[in-house]
Amino acid sequence: MADQQLSIQEQEEREEREHFARVINSFKFYKLHSLKRLQLSKVSYMNLSDQHKSRTLGYMDNLETIQTCIVHNYEVIKLILQDCQYMFLNKDECISDADFERVKKADCAPPTSEEMDKVKTTLRQIVRDWSEDGRAEREACYQPVMHAVLTRLGSRKPSDVKILVPGAGLGRLVFEFARLGYSCQGNDWSLHMLLASNFILNRCQERNSMVVYPWVHQYTNNLATKDQTRRCMFPDISPLQISSDSDFSMVAGDFTKIYTEPNSWNAVVTVFFLDTAHNIIEYLETIYTILAPGGYLVNLGPLLYHWAGQVNEMSVELSYEELRKVMLDIGFEIEKEEMNVRCMYTQNPLSLMQNYYNCVMFVARKPLPRPTHHDQNS
Repeated sequence: MADQQLSIQEQEEREEREHFARVINSFKFYKLHSLKRLQLSKVSYMNLSDQHKSRTLGYMDNLETIQTCIVHNYEVIKLILQDCQYMFLNKDECISDADFERVKKADCAPPTSEEMDKVKTTLRQIVRDWSEDGRAEREACYQPVMHAVLTRLGSRKPSDVKILVPGAGLGRLVFEFARLGYSCQGNDWSLHMLLASNFILNRCQERNSMVVYPWVHQYTNNLATKDQTRRCMFPDISPLQISSDSDFSMVAGDFTKIYTEPNSWNAVVTVFFLDTAHNIIEYLETIYTILAPGGYLVNLGPLLYHWAGQVNEMSVELSYEELRKVMLDIGFEIEKEEMNVRCMYTQNPLSLMQNYYNCVMFVARKPLPRPTHHDQNS
């Protein structure tokens, strides 16, 4: 029985290592993938008549600029990937060449379009979390939840307040809480996000020391030709602004499996996170368990439900009305609710097409234990 359990554990560890290798492989595939898409535009242009080409002078020059931007982005990606195989593991347990070889098998390569979309989303996430260009979008999401936490816990000594941010992405919200002195931990299951956050938080020491071209993959809905190739500088603040003795960390993995210790957090802050669940009820039960009595769940986000409609994937898709009833049934006390909080997510502000969410913002409290009859008489 023990041997069988060990075998299962070894298989799970191997699958985790291969998944990590696939994520790294998707980043490495970025340049080829992006240049293949660019080639489609070049071929279409070359098929134009000479007369039509003469009406679009400079079009091919712009495509060459796009190519230059793609190559530059890949240089940034290579920096992100430096020593990445050691990020979560001891060097003796690092991702091996054999792991990479397994993901190169015919049934594994090349990366899927979904995996490549995650790479491009990571570049846009850099804008959202760590650039001046993303300030308005970022503050629309982060300021309301930070204000809710500070209003309720701001009178306490910050270092005594433990805040958890699941779905932390590139870590900016965690960073902002830690900058105020709070004990704060971020969690995310996306290795694409964790690789980028590790690079920014641990290796980008100077403000605006890096450049990325996040909109270079947007070939449509551009008002000006230069919009597609405009640059974004990051980080807009040095991560070194957090003192070395601050309690600030990022943890990789499944939220419901990692966080099981009851009564251990004063606040759980979720921004565009709850709807990433296969089972949102499990998320809420987990949060209620790990919150200390009197602790708060502070949420802002839509209910997109990331797994909705996917074959062989569980997805429980509750309306907010149903979700609210579940929270009350679990035991939460809802202190605040605000509907139609307009927010964007990794949106190109100059695009001719704009998407936004009418988010729900709420604060739910885990109540203090009711006094027992003995307590009342003592």
